[in-house]
Amino acid sequence: MSRTHTSRRAFTSVVDGHVLPKVIQVGPNVYGAAFHLMKLLPAQFILTSAMETGELTEGTTVVETTSGTFGLGLAMVCRLKGIPLVLVGDPAIEPPLRRRLEALGARVSIVSGPELRTRGVQQARLDRVARIQARLGSYYTPGQYDNPLNPVSYGAVAELLLESMGTFDALVCPVGSGGSSSGIGSFLRALNPRLKLIGVDTPGSVLFGAPAGPRQLRGLGNGLVPPVLEHTLFDEIHWLDAGTAFTATRRLHSEHAVYMGPTSGAAHHVARWYAEQHPELRVMALFPDEGHRYTNTVHNDAWLRRNGFLTPPPAAPSTLDHPVQAAGSWSRFSWQRRTRDEVVALAEGVTV
Repeated sequence: MSRTHTSRRAFTSVVDGHVLPKVIQVGPNVYGAAFHLMKLLPAQFILTSAMETGELTEGTTVVETTSGTFGLGLAMVCRLKGIPLVLVGDPAIEPPLRRRLEALGARVSIVSGPELRTRGVQQARLDRVARIQARLGSYYTPGQYDNPLNPVSYGAVAELLLESMGTFDALVCPVGSGGSSSGIGSFLRALNPRLKLIGVDTPGSVLFGAPAGPRQLRGLGNGLVPPVLEHTLFDEIHWLDAGTAFTATRRLHSEHAVYMGPTSGAAHHVARWYAEQHPELRVMALFPDEGHRYTNTVHNDAWLRRNGFLTPPPAAPSTLDHPVQAAGSWSRFSWQRRTRDEVVALAEGVTV
């Protein structure tokens, strides 16, 4: 068959070609699901579903709050489908990411100044979204934090992991919106009730009952508790600070030639330790995005040195009596598949 008559079935779109991860081995009993861009999966799934149900039609503008890779996923899908897109973020959006979003046709609205100080980052962004919605005649908001399609979209990843690995014993997930951890975890737990689900958070995030505070590690943790996060799935939670995650990210690259971002480094750091404690188990970690976005920061020695991130991390986490104690480089808490309210209620009498 000539090249000019090659069937279109031989090709796939840019989105389809990047949506599922590669499964790689990064230790004797440690594996990683390495995504090109993990948030592309829920972005594609949610927008496609909305088009099929008629919620998203021609002339409708997509409006979403994000300062990270979910926005990039939306921008890619919207560009290819010809859908106008407005993204509301905060100053944490790095200039290279903002340039890429705008190059894909997204309008980026940055919340700053008094709004952030009086309302908090997440609420200030939601307030801005509401004002933009009020000005638009027709809009659709994917709502990654409360849309049940977010976790549902990860069923395809669970299937891929099972096809690639058969069974495994523990899954280590970075947690931000809670979509990937809750989605993949629930699918796998239905087939294997003994599967251990280990969440990776960062100090300053309120997701698992730790006190709110500034977060240097972006893409991990949250200032609000998203409804899609299913706390009762988790057996154990770890909190890693930025320096620990950055060092782990560099080690993942130097030792395994896997060039990823810091949330991936954090997940590998926890998975590696957990696998060492349980050499009889096979441990899978999620690696959400590649490292090219961090070439001038996390993967740059001068930047790490200038910002004081070259201190070696501790060899093991400190074990907490309660998440209110989460602080320092690396700590862990036995969550035991409880609700957030159940765990928070245990704080009385705990020394911070």
